[in-house]
Amino acid sequence: MFSASALACVRGERAVFAGLSFTLAPGGALVLVGANGAGKSSLLRLMAGLLKPAAGHLAWDGADIADDYEAHRRRLRYVGHADALKPALSVLENLRSWSVLWGGRGGAAERAEAALEAFGIGRLRDVPARYLSAGQRRRLALSRLLVAPAPLWLLDEPRTALDVDAIARLDREVQRHRQAGGLVVMALHGGERPRRPRRSILRTRRRRPVI
Repeated sequence: MFSASALACVRGERAVFAGLSFTLAPGGALVLVGANGAGKSSLLRLMAGLLKPAAGHLAWDGADIADDYEAHRRRLRYVGHADALKPALSVLENLRSWSVLWGGRGGAAERAEAALEAFGIGRLRDVPARYLSAGQRRRLALSRLLVAPAPLWLLDEPRTALDVDAIARLDREVQRHRQAGGLVVMALHGGERPRRPRRSILRTRRRRPVI
């Protein structure tokens, strides 16, 4: 169970949002929809423990994540705007390095190959990342979610640069993660909407989000 109580965020001297609360149960998805600058990325960074709230708190199974940020970070996978790839490494080498970094054990090579196939880039396994298109880079970044499993996925505008096929693949993996009891928080830009959202949709406003 992942929850927030009376959460507030201040960046610089600007109040981004305040009074935000939610509860996300296993298998649930929280979708953040809003314009640029509405606070979606800031909220995701708070959830990841990369920022500290100005007020309120975030909890995992009732325990404040601030009590042990390292334990919280081990239970999540965060994919932000930057693809964070090493240009000189091949597609497969990039993925395997992330598997090691995130603590993937046993069968890492097999999981990496399966992750590339899941996102439709298995044929590019030996291509250096510097030669990938924007959409291929994004597919590779998202494939990291599958090489070192964790219960909480935090995805910041994950559909950026993706074509129809890649979006369908992402939706399928999100659904599988939820069916296994995982939790997903996803920020979408502008007029985008998720297909058949089963849980809450958060529409962030410039001053105060409402859930």
